[in-house]
Amino acid sequence: MSSTALMSLSDSQIAAFHDDGAVLLKGVFAPWVETLRAGIDRLMADPGPLERSYQPEGSAPFFQDLCNWRRIPQFRSFVERSEIGSLAAQLMGAHEVRFFHDHVLVKEPGTSLVTPWHQDRPYYCARGPKTVSFWIPLDPVPATNALECVAGSHQWGHDHKPMRFDGTPLYADDDSIPMPDIDGAREHYRILAWDMAPGDAVAFDFGTVHGAAATVGSINRRRVFSARLVGDGTSFADRGGKGSPPFSHLSLQDGDPLVGDDFPVLYPSPA
Repeated sequence: MSSTALMSLSDSQIAAFHDDGAVLLKGVFAPWVETLRAGIDRLMADPGPLERSYQPEGSAPFFQDLCNWRRIPQFRSFVERSEIGSLAAQLMGAHEVRFFHDHVLVKEPGTSLVTPWHQDRPYYCARGPKTVSFWIPLDPVPATNALECVAGSHQWGHDHKPMRFDGTPLYADDDSIPMPDIDGAREHYRILAWDMAPGDAVAFDFGTVHGAAATVGSINRRRVFSARLVGDGTSFADRGGKGSPPFSHLSLQDGDPLVGDDFPVLYPSPA
């Protein structure tokens, strides 16, 4: 598995990740684009049990699937052999990095489904100070169709109510704060989005508020491989098997260290 930081990030990139909660990393996974594209082809031909695709009436399909890195050889090769572990360690300032899970998102041309503003943290069974997601497009993506992140939102000090795509709360009796109407007051936020090439990545904290526009008007697919990793001090957060992904098979108790075969160490490499 990945161990040595062959690719060093700059101080300004690391500072942007800590200050803004999101940073663009140009070309860091360019050598893996074809491998990940082949993996997505294989996955879409044989989706996993956690596939969560959507096709609103009159819209192109939006394919999603999670937690397939062990059964899709191309994904496994990327997780175990790419520099993602060492890049995550640099961004988080972590001594140890564990892989959390993978997520594939494919928006076909004309997909009208918007990915609403949300934070990942309240969905996840992971709790800790050092977290990072890598959003890796495998097709050219203009800023208008790319991931958008609200700068500094990872430091707001609270998690917003997690919602399903149908607009219902993920957890019953959840009294957490609803997400503000960011689109209705965009001038009050510093919203980050970039033109992206295949193999670029946006790295963002699990607490960063983010979303993505529909691909209306695009003539291209938007294939994305997203990988989530955690650092030192991460513990298990019991979501009652209702998180995303659910990880309902785990026997960990709330507050236990997030360890085990589901969450392998990527950095430093095990002997």
